[in-house]
Amino acid sequence: MNISQSSYSSSSSSVNSASVATADPNVISSRRSADSSQTLASEPSRRWRDIFWLGVFLIQLVLMGCALTVLGLNRFKKTDRLNIDRYTQRFLENQRGLTENYWPLYALAGGVGTVLGWTWLLFLSSQANHMMKVAVHILTTYLAVISVLLFWMEQFFWGVAFAIGAVLQFLYVISVIDRLPFTMLVLQAAVKMVWSLREVMRVAYAFMLIMLLWMGIWSFGAAGVVASSIGDGGRWWLLVVLSISLFWTGAVLCNTVHVIVSGMVFLVLIHGGREASSMPPNSLMKSLRYAVTTSFGSICYGSLFTAAIRTLRWKIRGLRSKIGNNECLLCCVDFLFHLVETLVRFFNKYAYVQIAVSGKSFNHSARDAWELFQSTGVEALIAYDCSGAVLLMGTLLGGLITGTCSGIWTWIKYRDRVVMVGSTAMLMGMVLVGLAMVVVESAVTSIYICYAEDPLLIHRWDAEFFNQMSEMLHQRLQHRSSRAREVLTHHRFDNHTQETLPA
Repeated sequence: MNISQSSYSSSSSSVNSASVATADPNVISSRRSADSSQTLASEPSRRWRDIFWLGVFLIQLVLMGCALTVLGLNRFKKTDRLNIDRYTQRFLENQRGLTENYWPLYALAGGVGTVLGWTWLLFLSSQANHMMKVAVHILTTYLAVISVLLFWMEQFFWGVAFAIGAVLQFLYVISVIDRLPFTMLVLQAAVKMVWSLREVMRVAYAFMLIMLLWMGIWSFGAAGVVASSIGDGGRWWLLVVLSISLFWTGAVLCNTVHVIVSGMVFLVLIHGGREASSMPPNSLMKSLRYAVTTSFGSICYGSLFTAAIRTLRWKIRGLRSKIGNNECLLCCVDFLFHLVETLVRFFNKYAYVQIAVSGKSFNHSARDAWELFQSTGVEALIAYDCSGAVLLMGTLLGGLITGTCSGIWTWIKYRDRVVMVGSTAMLMGMVLVGLAMVVVESAVTSIYICYAEDPLLIHRWDAEFFNQMSEMLHQRLQHRSSRAREVLTHHRFDNHTQETLPA
C-alpha cells in the first residue's frame, strides 16, 4: 500500500517539552518506526515476551482455583466438611452458615453484571453517548445515596468511605467539565469504529462468558469464606486476597480483549478500511492467537499496575489544574505529578496497541508509545482527553448497581453480611462491565497511536474528525506554550527582584 514517505529527523526523538509546545500540528510529518514498517510489509516475527509474569499469573490462577474449591466445599451442604475449622479455633465464632446460603447472592451479581455489560454492547451504536453522559453525572449522586444508606445501616466506616468517594468524584467532574465535549467527540469516533467491526463485539461476548465461568468458581469459594466460622477479621483478609486475584484475572481478560481489538482497529486504519484488498486475511484470528500466546505474558504484567497508575494520574491532573497560586501545595503536587509521569512512561494503556502490532514486551511497548506521543506533541491532546476516566465511571456505576442488587437481597436474608457480599459483588460487576467498556477504550488508544504515527490515516478514515482533532491539538500546544512563557517570565522576575534587594 502507499504510505506517506515523510519522516521525522533524527533529532525529533529528543524534542523537549518547550519545543514540542510551539510545534504546529498541521505540519507534523508522519513518523514510521522500523517495527511498524516491518508489520506493514510482512508478517512480523513473534517471540514469547514477559514469560516470568505469564508463569506467575498461571501459578496464582491454579493455586487460587484449588483454594476456592476447598473453601467452598468445606461449607457445602455440611458445616466443616473438610475439618478446616480445627486450624481456626482461636478465631471461632458461634455463627455458622453454608456455602449454598450465600452462593445465590453472588449468582445474582454475576447475572446483573452480565446484563449490564451486554446491554452496553447492544446499544453501543445508538445510545452509547447518552449512557456515558449519564454515567458521568449520576455517579456522584449514586455514591452519596449509598453513603446515606450505609449510615442508616450503622455501617459508619463504609458510609464515610462512600461519602469521601462522592466528594472526590464531584471535584474531579468539576475540574474536567470543560474537557467533556472533546472527550465525547473522541468516544463517538471510537464507537463508530467499533460498530463497523462486528466481529470484535463477538470477542467481547465470548470473554464475558469465560469470565462468568471463572466467577462461578470464585464466588463458590467467596461464599464459603462468608459462611465460615472465622471471625470478621479473618473473613475480610481472605476476601481481600480473593478480590485481588479476581481483579488481576479480570484485568488480564480485559486487556486481552484490548490487544485483540487494538490490533484490528490498527489494521483497518492502516489499510484504509475493513474491505480493503490489502487487508490481511483472518486478521481477527491472528490477533486472538497472538494475544493468548506470545503476548499473553506482557498482558499479565501490564494488568498488575496500569489501572492503578492511570487512576492516580487522573486524580493528580484534576487536582493540579485547580490549585491556583498556592506555591507550597503546587510544589508537593508537582512532585507527585512528575513521579507518576515517570511511571506512566513504562506503564500505560497505549502499550497494548504496540503489543498487538509488533509483539514487543510491555515496558518496551509503553516506552515507545509514550516517546512517540511526546515527540509528535500528541501527548498534549491525550492529557486533555478524559475518555478513559469517563469509561471508568461507567464501569464503577455498573459495579455499584450490581453491588446494590446483591446487597439488598443480603440485607433481607443475612443483615450481618451485607457489606461483605455487597462489596465483593460490586467488584464482580465492575469486571463484567469493564469487559464491555474496554472495546471502546481499545479503539480510542488505536486512534491516538495512528494519529501520532501518521495523521493522514485518520484523515482518510474520517476527515471531519481529523480536522477537529488537529484544531484541538493546535489549541493545546498553544496553551502549553503560553504557560511555559508565563512560568519563565515569572521565574526571571523573581530572580531580578532578589538581585535588586539591598544586602
